[in-house]
Amino acid sequence: MTTDPIPLAQALIRCRSVTPADGGALDVVQRALEPLGFTCTRLVYGPDDYRVDNLFARRGTAGPHLCYAGHTDVVPPGDVAAWTDDPFSGEVRDGLLFGRGACDMKGGIAAFIAGLTDYLAAHPDHPGSISLLITGDEEDRSVDGTAKVLEWMQANGQVPDMALVGEPTSRRALGDTIKIGRRGSLTGRITVQGKQGHSAYPALADNPIHRLVAALGPLLAAPLDNGSEFFPPTTLQVTGFDVGNRASNVIPATARAMLNIRFNDHHTSATLTERLHAALRAAGCAYALDVDCSGESFLTRPGPFVDALSRAIARSTGVTPALDTGGGTSDARFIARYCPVAEFGAVGATLHQVNEHASVAELRRLAAAYQTIIAEILG
Repeated sequence: MTTDPIPLAQALIRCRSVTPADGGALDVVQRALEPLGFTCTRLVYGPDDYRVDNLFARRGTAGPHLCYAGHTDVVPPGDVAAWTDDPFSGEVRDGLLFGRGACDMKGGIAAFIAGLTDYLAAHPDHPGSISLLITGDEEDRSVDGTAKVLEWMQANGQVPDMALVGEPTSRRALGDTIKIGRRGSLTGRITVQGKQGHSAYPALADNPIHRLVAALGPLLAAPLDNGSEFFPPTTLQVTGFDVGNRASNVIPATARAMLNIRFNDHHTSATLTERLHAALRAAGCAYALDVDCSGESFLTRPGPFVDALSRAIARSTGVTPALDTGGGTSDARFIARYCPVAEFGAVGATLHQVNEHASVAELRRLAAAYQTIIAEILG
């Protein structure tokens, strides 16, 4: 590597881009890309009280078209007094780069641009196209960021042939994990109606807690499935239970529960919603069910794209990556609707933590890995 990602990573960390604020972060990215021959388009979405700035940049017009996707927004620093340095200082100490976003994922964006810079220096007339989709709305609502930019890309003939999301996917060593899919996430909020009464006279009341427990029991008694080829078993967790009752001798009129299902490719949000309805009907409940799906499960099966990533990562890092679908959701769930997508980035040991940091040496090795990936895919 001849281009060091650390100065760019420091410049990005010094931008106070807590979602949805941009803090100048996308200006930093744009200033780095335009001298490399990228055409940059800024796309702003959202209501007046939640304006989100996004950037789409592309170099080349032919295929194959590789898109790198990431986000410059970060979560709040939390208790600033608990940080050793200003969370937005970009301090380098003892071989570590400190600051909010160092790990997730300003360091990764800087590494990709550094690797891209060296690739273009060696391949000024490269085949195909390279683009970047950088959003400011990944850590919060995820409504006015990647999803909206993809709609614009489709309307303007900019949909890539494949996409690489730079989330910190490595577990223990750089290169040990590629995410080729993610589980879906469904949240359900259940309200069961009963009839209030005295606990000494239950025949004159209808206890909604009993009915709600009867509905949840079968859902919790056995696994929803045993996993699939690339996914672990689906999990259902009750994350809230409330009856609003302080009196020990009163049967309440209403019981509420909240649950979250992380589901694999055996299910869709629609089939799981029907399963919840069926359990509530079987318990004889008078109920209301409100569901929200933040993303369906998706999978990019091993093939030319995933194989090329694996070869490039192994050649650059000396580590053969495992193919994984674990963890929470990411913006890859939106990209999967348009093209094959995989995720690869640094070790995510300190993301969202106090004193978040990334290894300087690792970010430089990540830049070299990204350079190798681009060369493997585009030539």
